[in-house]
Amino acid sequence: MSTNLQTMTDPTKMGLGRSIAVLTSGGDAQGMNAAVRATVRVGLYTGAKVYFVHEGYQGLVDGGENIRPATWESVSMMLQLGGTVIGSARCKDFRAREGRMKAACNLVKLGITNLCVIGGDGSLTGANEFRTEWSGLLADLRRAGKITDEETKKSSHLNIVGMVGSIDNDFCGTDMTIGTDSALHRIIEVVDAITTTAQSHQRTFILEVMGRHCGYLALVSALACGADWVFIPEMPPDDGWEEHLCRRLANQRARGSRLNVIIVAEGAISRDGKIISSDHIKKLVTDRLGFDTRTTVLGHVQRGGTPSAFDRILGSRMGVEAVMALLEATPDTPACIVSLSGNQAVRLPLMECVQVTKDVTAAMAEGRFEDAIKLRGKSFENNWNTYKLLAHINPPDVKSNINVAIINVGAPCAGMNAAVRAAVRMGIIQGHNMLAVHDGFDGLAHGQIEPINWTSVSGWTGLGGSNLGTKRTLPGKLVEEITQNIAKFNIHALVIIGGFEAYVGGLEMVQAREKYEEACIPMVVIPATVSNNVPGSDFSIGADTALNTITSVSVWTSNTHTLTTFRCSFTNCLQTCDRIKQSAAGTKRRVFLVETMGGYCGYLATMAGLAAGADAAYIFEEKFNIKDLEGNVEHLVEKMKTTVKRGLVLRNENSNANYTTDFIFNLYSEEGKGVFDCRKNVLGHMQQGGTPTPFDRNFGTKMGAKSVLWLTEKLKECYRHGRIFANTPNSACVLGMRKRALTFQPLAELKGNTDFEHRIPKTQWWLKIRPIMKILAKYNIKLDTSEHADMEHVIKKRSPLSS
Repeated sequence: MSTNLQTMTDPTKMGLGRSIAVLTSGGDAQGMNAAVRATVRVGLYTGAKVYFVHEGYQGLVDGGENIRPATWESVSMMLQLGGTVIGSARCKDFRAREGRMKAACNLVKLGITNLCVIGGDGSLTGANEFRTEWSGLLADLRRAGKITDEETKKSSHLNIVGMVGSIDNDFCGTDMTIGTDSALHRIIEVVDAITTTAQSHQRTFILEVMGRHCGYLALVSALACGADWVFIPEMPPDDGWEEHLCRRLANQRARGSRLNVIIVAEGAISRDGKIISSDHIKKLVTDRLGFDTRTTVLGHVQRGGTPSAFDRILGSRMGVEAVMALLEATPDTPACIVSLSGNQAVRLPLMECVQVTKDVTAAMAEGRFEDAIKLRGKSFENNWNTYKLLAHINPPDVKSNINVAIINVGAPCAGMNAAVRAAVRMGIIQGHNMLAVHDGFDGLAHGQIEPINWTSVSGWTGLGGSNLGTKRTLPGKLVEEITQNIAKFNIHALVIIGGFEAYVGGLEMVQAREKYEEACIPMVVIPATVSNNVPGSDFSIGADTALNTITSVSVWTSNTHTLTTFRCSFTNCLQTCDRIKQSAAGTKRRVFLVETMGGYCGYLATMAGLAAGADAAYIFEEKFNIKDLEGNVEHLVEKMKTTVKRGLVLRNENSNANYTTDFIFNLYSEEGKGVFDCRKNVLGHMQQGGTPTPFDRNFGTKMGAKSVLWLTEKLKECYRHGRIFANTPNSACVLGMRKRALTFQPLAELKGNTDFEHRIPKTQWWLKIRPIMKILAKYNIKLDTSEHADMEHVIKKRSPLSS
């Protein structure tokens, strides 16, 4: 990030006298509508005129009614819809210069010189070609008398910004493309459903997913469900893979597994370039092993359905950044794409990304498969390496004689079991003996400790809650008993998985080192809590699932107004809010007030508000008073005068001791009389339940594996005189995601950034994006433009979760 020299620029006047057009092109992807909505609303917020281009590039060529002005209300209720409501079409006409001339003429006549394109690499490459020949197109149009000199002068330059919408995540330079996370949700829903029937009948299931040229969906799905084998185009199996596959499946059955799962990308190939189809694999398994085998080809179901919370937030944030990039661009600024790297907005030269994407294809065609994996980026490479390690047992010949204990602390959350599974298996691969501690620090104090092996954690990735059991008890008053059991069970290292209690418990264990030598062992804390309030990490395992839960857990039906309960998680939260908004839309003039969890941390309320299109989100970190509440009521009253006659307000459970959910409900009900009525919904502990989302499964898997690898290195450093002795600050760390990478930070160093009274970090990155939620809800506030995303380069960019 860098400071903008024009710090005094009024963001509400940045777009005055300018016009922006937005189109979606190529294959549709969930989350495109969120990007369109944000582009339109932020464009209007800056004072620009904004136009829809319907039916992609075909609409740009045909013009007329295909290019229409967009209004604030015209993008209402788009967030929860899959596909693209402005349409997308393959366009042969745009590939010809004559077609591009027609498109240029249509834009010039409307005064549009800023184009936002949402699509894949082909669509974005076409946009760059359009921009490159813009001057020539205008010259030809002027000679043909189709535009005037004045129009030529006013439209002398075309700015292009792209957002990558592709469920395959096949565009290099970006960590996640719009639609990928939602597609993973569809895949994992099917895998979870198939698993139950496969176990019942001891079957092998082969699941074919999309990915003709990119194996991301197949690879991450395999990680998220613990598949026995995955076939991806970037890394064909070695020669003789048929024997290897059958041996692995047979070994899994011999260890007691009742099912096998194989994931196949549709573009999977062998080393000699031949297609490996799901039918071919089925015949192989059936003929050689005699296993009852079924195939399921998901097809376009992966493109359908409601977008996940991640994709809505991604699309919304990218829409905001796209508008800023367009309005800040100069004639010398190259066409760029906007994306997220970790939690950071980035701008990347479009054609650099296109070139690297082409380099991947070339590497695969030439048989340079290791290069293809690396060119996909560090995140893809590490996904592949993690999968290879965890997919099958391959312990070293020599044991380390190291005992590593794993403990869950605090409230349960989805994804904990995935982290435990990965830690256990990675420990076994390192030659360690793994120990399971049941019921948190209570169990550690009372000796509830037992060995845990490879097969013990089979199938854990998809299970919610905590299989080890967890309690909120802190170790402070149990230190003597805990250290005695550390000595009794000869524990050499400790993995602590949990929320704020795990963090504080880790600090107390570090403090115990001053008195008890047994506590001088390496320790790592893995943040896992729906509240996302652990210092040292921007994200916690379980928060994504909880966010999705907030939107799906409760439904007010528009006909009967009865409350129906659904499953919970970050995704479930989102579906709840969706249905509430739909109910309000059906009944008209209704405002719903939803209370979320999070303790004093407003992450869930804020991000769910952004993902669900809320009108307000009350949180502890952003103080509010009665005037603010009155202002929100007035805002809703004005909103009811438009065509959008519904409202959604979120309140974090501890946002204010006096302005409770009941108080706000009563205030809204009284002040809204005659204009709107109000309903409330307290979601409660349902937000901690449900099956983990693909993100939490993958995140937990990476965190668990990385924690044990780090402990292994620390144990080597701390081995002195025939024993383990760790008492330095950097031997007890929090493993967290900071901006773009997983990092280990000493617990002692994080104390200064901790508000222990309210159980939150003193600085929280997501507070900076709260203004986006308010702007998208049409509040008259100022967007801070003093900082903006620099144009980066693909080769310098690092990926989140990659280190």
